[in-house]
Amino acid sequence: MRFFIVTGLSGSGKTIALQALEDVGFYCIDNLPAPLLPHVARELAHAGDEQLTQAAIGMDARNRAFLAGASNALEELTSISVSHRILFLDAEENILVKRFQETRRRHPMQDDETPLLEAIRLEKKLLEPLATAAALHLDTSHTTPHELRHQIQAYARGQETAGLTVLFESFGFKHGTPLDADYVFDVRCLPNPYWQPTLRPYTGEDEPVIRFLEQNDNVRAMLQDIEKFLEQWLPQFAAVDRNYLTVAIGCTGGQHRSVYFVNRLAAYFAAKGIKTQVRHRELK
Repeated sequence: MRFFIVTGLSGSGKTIALQALEDVGFYCIDNLPAPLLPHVARELAHAGDEQLTQAAIGMDARNRAFLAGASNALEELTSISVSHRILFLDAEENILVKRFQETRRRHPMQDDETPLLEAIRLEKKLLEPLATAAALHLDTSHTTPHELRHQIQAYARGQETAGLTVLFESFGFKHGTPLDADYVFDVRCLPNPYWQPTLRPYTGEDEPVIRFLEQNDNVRAMLQDIEKFLEQWLPQFAAVDRNYLTVAIGCTGGQHRSVYFVNRLAAYFAAKGIKTQVRHRELK
């Protein structure tokens, strides 16, 4: 049985994540009280119904009992031999504030004495143990609903086969560092094609920029260093049954250097038989 627990900060996209899982065949339940989690998991595991062999449970701060009893419920899942994976959705504070203001929704931890930003920070602190234990941690700050659905479904499909999947993600530091990255590499010290007038309209996926970067010794040296580092440590993650890892490469705007590096790294490790995914956060 494949049993996912979808949780995270309110406003980070958990409803979209559950819908995405439902679209690929998961039986989904939202806002389940924590004490019922082991009971539901046990019943689904022994139902004998093929349609219930994939399940996803949405749990968050709307139910205070979840926050109070989550640890005990997860320990009981382990004790009854129900394998589970936590999918944790996160977002930057300013993005969450904007989303709540735009939708005029009330944060589940907000009251007359607790302003919105304080409620967001309180929820984040309470959910820290789940964020730490998550098999998949996604930052949705700069993600469209369509992109989020794609990421969730790609992860779910990747779970169907054993092994480590590595997501290589390019981003621009001026737009913020991804919250869900396991490794972040900064390539801003390398020559920036943006300052070449003829190259500025292109991206790291275009041949003129690729040629420009490949001619530089420091670009080649940094690329080789990152390849060697990941070659050494990816097997260690696979050895502890980690099956999803995010490697983020950042430059200033996320258009040229980081895009080039991500494409090269993904191709390099895919050729070695490692399952890879590519995301260019700033390329729309």
